[in-house]
Amino acid sequence: MASNSGKPVSSFVPQGTVGLWVVLFVIWMIANASLAVEPALVGAAITFVVAHAFASSSEAWSRLRLTPRALYHFLAYSGTFFVELVRANLNMMAYVYSQHIDIKPGIVKVRTRLQTPLGRLALTNSIALTPGSLVMDIRDDVLFVHWLDVKTTDIDEATQALVTPFEKHLEKVFG
Repeated sequence: MASNSGKPVSSFVPQGTVGLWVVLFVIWMIANASLAVEPALVGAAITFVVAHAFASSSEAWSRLRLTPRALYHFLAYSGTFFVELVRANLNMMAYVYSQHIDIKPGIVKVRTRLQTPLGRLALTNSIALTPGSLVMDIRDDVLFVHWLDVKTTDIDEATQALVTPFEKHLEKVFG
């Protein structure tokens, strides 16, 4: 059924709500560390309301698809993120406990193949959450990253070091 404007009439549950709800509900259950019925019901209700609000306010969530392939790559991304997080924290610990801190901070340009806003958001958060790097700006497919210890200013090498570990799995999940 179409409205007067030619756009389809939206349903009560916007596209992407169910996928987002499942992701949020799983996070809720993990955070609660309980399989009790009461927290699960409360979590189901709260996470559905949050998922509905986000999916209603932005079309970015409509591209979120829960497929076995996407789930595999999300789990692989989570493992990669954990490894990179530990590695970055160990590097920071080495800087903190070193008698002489020999770093070269700077801003480097990196490229991303990710096209969706949600994919780019996940990538920028992944970079920002690993100590020693922070995304300062995004312009089209270029990210400007403040890197605590710049290893290279070559855009391809910097992309390989900062973006590629996350991007190969995020691309399969978010596009």
